[in-house]
Amino acid sequence: MSLLSYETSQNMLSLLKVNSSKTQNLPLSASLGRILAEDIVAKYNDPQFPTASMDGYAIKYADQDLEGITILGDNPAGKNETRVVNKGECIKTFTGSKMPEGADTLIQIENVSVNEGKISIDERVALNSSVRPVGEGYKAGDVLIKKGTKIGFAEIGVMAALNKVMVKVALKPRVGVISTGSEILDLGEESDNPAQIRSSNNYTLTALFEQAGAESLQLGTVGDDKDKIMQIFQDGLEGVDILVSTGGVSVGDYDFVKDIVPRLGAEVVFKGVAIKPGRHILVAQKENKFIIALPGFAYSSTVTAILYALPLVAKMLGRKEPYKIVEAKLAQAFKKRSKNTEFTACNLVLEDGEYFVNFKGKKVGSSAILTNMLNESALMITGEEDDDLEEGTYVNVILLESI
Repeated sequence: MSLLSYETSQNMLSLLKVNSSKTQNLPLSASLGRILAEDIVAKYNDPQFPTASMDGYAIKYADQDLEGITILGDNPAGKNETRVVNKGECIKTFTGSKMPEGADTLIQIENVSVNEGKISIDERVALNSSVRPVGEGYKAGDVLIKKGTKIGFAEIGVMAALNKVMVKVALKPRVGVISTGSEILDLGEESDNPAQIRSSNNYTLTALFEQAGAESLQLGTVGDDKDKIMQIFQDGLEGVDILVSTGGVSVGDYDFVKDIVPRLGAEVVFKGVAIKPGRHILVAQKENKFIIALPGFAYSSTVTAILYALPLVAKMLGRKEPYKIVEAKLAQAFKKRSKNTEFTACNLVLEDGEYFVNFKGKKVGSSAILTNMLNESALMITGEEDDDLEEGTYVNVILLESI
């Protein structure tokens, strides 16, 4: 079987046109974790006027040479202060308060002594001390949060400060997951056949897609029966944007998925990529829907879902990238196992601003070892052109925590 290079398959994937214009408006309080479908732009400066950043006295900087400065009164936060500070005068001003006109400096309470309605300077401060200038936080017209950003606590806070009651977010793409194979048992299902294995792929992938911002649906498990697989695929396609299956894409007698996809009226974009794990992956398109058929082994299906399903989810959400890739240095030698592009579970350690890769606790074996992805693991990429790599070699690594 002729295999595409990993780079070619990714280029073909990036050229697929998806509908990324589906949006909905949500209350700010319900938008956590969703993807912004609009830029958040400041309508005014923050602050809009010079503001005290500490408790103290609003004075003229030059008046610090005077023996005493008369206190005109208090200026609590939230008051629209209209008094003007003239030479020899000050106003007691509190954190967050508008600085009175005429004052250019705030001297902290602990820097002065108060006696008979006047302050005397015990310790001088610099010009503009403890005064937030206009636009210190942001200026009118600044793009504060870009479209495609995943909304977190900081984004919620900034939008609340902007009085953003409703937020425009990307509609979650619907991803359906089907597990195929007569050897698999669904969660909770009992069997006395020791040759059967517990189905985990559908739970792993639905969680992965939910984490990536999609609405994920478990469409069940189905044995190696061509008619039943055909039916579950037909039914599944009706209600999803992306249909993902695991198992049945290899060259065995019971691998029916690869034959069923074209019968659904879907156009195969590509089948077979020179990657390890997951070289039998199949990507197809039917109108505005996509089918991604993945291998059955747990580690293999998870890696290929990250590489081929998540980019489509990201495009539908209007995100530029499905995950982050960083450069890291090998902390130990690495033995490459094939001539394909490999994706190896690894540990990523940040030391003095530089990433290092090691494989402590990672087992070498088949593509079924999902436990290799525990403990905040990452995926190291080694290309077709790479051989065994020496300690100190720089490699690219997919940050799984960025999904």
